[in-house]
Amino acid sequence: MAVDRALVRRRGILIELGATALVVFALTISLVGFHIKDVSGGLSLELRYIDVMSAVIIAIIGRGWLILVRHGHYWWVSVTATLTATILIGSLIFGGAIVQKYLPFKAGLLQWLLAIVSAGFAVGSAIRGVRKRNTTPLTAEGLASFAEDTSFMDWVSAQVQRSSVWIGAIIFLFAAVFPFLPGVNLRYLDIGVLVLTYVMLGWGLNIVVGLAGLLDLGYVAFYAVGAYSFALLASPDSPLLQELGWTQGISFWVCMPFAGLMAALAGVALGFPVLRLRGDYLAIVTLGFGEMIRVTLLNFYSLTKGPDGISKIPPPSLLGYSTEARMDENTLENTTEFHTALDIPFDQSHTTILLYFVILIMALATNFFTVRVRKLPVGRAWEALREDEIACRSLGINPTNTKLTAFGIGAMFGGFAGSFFATRQTFVSPESFTFIESAVILAIVVLGGFGSQIGVVVASFLLIGLPEMFRELQEYRMLFFGGSMVLVMLWRPAGLLAHREPTIRLYDGKCAGKAEAAAR
Repeated sequence: MAVDRALVRRRGILIELGATALVVFALTISLVGFHIKDVSGGLSLELRYIDVMSAVIIAIIGRGWLILVRHGHYWWVSVTATLTATILIGSLIFGGAIVQKYLPFKAGLLQWLLAIVSAGFAVGSAIRGVRKRNTTPLTAEGLASFAEDTSFMDWVSAQVQRSSVWIGAIIFLFAAVFPFLPGVNLRYLDIGVLVLTYVMLGWGLNIVVGLAGLLDLGYVAFYAVGAYSFALLASPDSPLLQELGWTQGISFWVCMPFAGLMAALAGVALGFPVLRLRGDYLAIVTLGFGEMIRVTLLNFYSLTKGPDGISKIPPPSLLGYSTEARMDENTLENTTEFHTALDIPFDQSHTTILLYFVILIMALATNFFTVRVRKLPVGRAWEALREDEIACRSLGINPTNTKLTAFGIGAMFGGFAGSFFATRQTFVSPESFTFIESAVILAIVVLGGFGSQIGVVVASFLLIGLPEMFRELQEYRMLFFGGSMVLVMLWRPAGLLAHREPTIRLYDGKCAGKAEAAAR
């Protein structure tokens, strides 16, 4: 009996689309399908069926495009994605409420985001279609080029890594002038500070996960150790300073190295019990370590004040002057030592700009150290440990020292970031260091790509910056977070801009060619 393969393929596609619709419906109906609001006389339950249907339609369209790309129908995807992006952008610019009335996407920011994604699908599919059309698989050369052909994102990742210096310079210049751009207010400055904090955390964890290949689910523990080490020495509200009889805390620039040192010691302390563990077992132990630190901070009330937290943490000083706003008892006006010395009025944005440049410098120092140490013997030992621990041992590399250095150095940068978090928030408590923070930091590394510095920047903006900018879509944040992780694992398991190339090779084709030419 002959089997109609086309019919079987169509049924499989319909089943796949139906399963996608059911999964998205089950997720969205519980997350955004119901809304409780206050009304006169009590509470009212609002059903958001339009939002649920919008999410299902988006999922079906996106899954359909992925299926078409998988079967090689690049031009169909390019045309339909271009049409979708045109309709969305046209309705936002020219259509107004009349056109948007017949669209399931009601939020303007969500329409812009969907239009950008659709345009990305259109451009990527068109480029892939051109590349596939240029190959000639019926010949030997064509078969070889087809076998060596990589996906569009692989090509983008290779180009990004090849031009990483120029791209990094452009990102640095943009970050340096960002506070002075027109239209940048205090809210966007706060978002920039938050994104840079997670960029630094991602680069610190990238040492452990991306370079050394050690799965760490408790990185927030080092973040917490750094924050509390700083708070105990900097805040006059600290039980430690009160016990010593000190009425004033130590400066930020003195406490920050100590916070990094304490976090590094915590990383080394974690490294010893996990020397023989790999994979899932390592992840479970690090997860338990993170929870142990949080519970200790919660219950050690005599030192950490438990759930009450430590407050009155001062901001960083600048050139020896305090930037903290204080109340003058005579004039009852806000004055600061620094602004008084410069004879300028106090403005909260000045303190935020200072915090922005402090975390920018700290993040750049983390990136510079990671890039440089990657080319040193210890960095190459991390990469050897990541690829194959048995081969690492056979080369004479000590896995014990390699793991301890990775945990210690990665934890040190987490401690530095924790000290900045404490001075920015002026308050720390155990509730700020839950497991979800470790999950977010690890998701940034996974989404950006293991070992990719630029990928961490991109992922931090996507997972931290966009949800903060799109506050009207705040309730969709976890849905976007989970959906992006699922798509990355299906589409790019190694991350958007993964970079796992070794820093040194035993054999290089270019070097071999030069050697042969010299021999001739």
